[in-house]
Amino acid sequence: MKTTHKIGAARLMYRAVRAGRSLLGKSDRQIAVRNGINYDLDLAQGIDFAIYLGNIYERQTRATLRTLVKPASLVLDIGANVGAHTLHLAHLVGPEGRVLAFEPTDFAFRKLNRNLELNPELQRRVTPFHCFLTGQDAEPVPSAIYSSWPLTNESDLHAKHLGREMRTEAAQARRLDDVLAQYSDLRVQLVKLDVDGYECDVLRGAPKLMKDVKPIFIMELAPYVLEERGTSLEELFSYFIPNGYRFFDEKRGKALPSSAAELGRMVSDGACINAIARAQ
Repeated sequence: MKTTHKIGAARLMYRAVRAGRSLLGKSDRQIAVRNGINYDLDLAQGIDFAIYLGNIYERQTRATLRTLVKPASLVLDIGANVGAHTLHLAHLVGPEGRVLAFEPTDFAFRKLNRNLELNPELQRRVTPFHCFLTGQDAEPVPSAIYSSWPLTNESDLHAKHLGREMRTEAAQARRLDDVLAQYSDLRVQLVKLDVDGYECDVLRGAPKLMKDVKPIFIMELAPYVLEERGTSLEELFSYFIPNGYRFFDEKRGKALPSSAAELGRMVSDGACINAIARAQ
């Protein structure tokens, strides 16, 4: 299903929920507990609303992470947004594990930190980075990046995924291999990568991670957002295939084509495939 269809369905449900809550004198703000994790939610935001609705936000990805993440491991959440997966990962790695969470927008980083504060036991396992991962530390940071999916009628949203760009004024550019050098005594076991078209920027700064460590990746493959950033599925594959990776469907575990052209034909414009990338 295309993101625009998911958001359209969420908007209909949000209007119904908002009307019901208004009758009870409640606002869109809600502290909620889902699967034992506390969240400070703004129900007018798509991710928050999905968490409110029984934690249905990327349910399949959460289930896949449960099968893949090992206790006491080091995992990365790149594109952490409000921390929906960050907190889940912190639970999965346990007290001996570590989660590095990367988020470039000021809006989502504030929400990530707020949700971490609400879960002090899990917060101790997480290091949040307010940064934009790219090829070199000196590279400029985009002034705004999509990290908000409002459920209210607003203008200037992305035409296909209905997201809103949010400012990155406080974010620094960082090279991922340099960040990981601070954790040289630990080996990255898994990377959750969801950066809406900036995947190649992240991987340009991670040649050592890709060649020497070869962690499992959980990621979205969305050709249309790559093209909007001036990259392509072919370029994205160039970071994986030469390093021995193959792609698999996240839900069924079925092998996906190793040809970018062939895989691209499977994904319609405005849609994506959730995939696992493993080194063979």
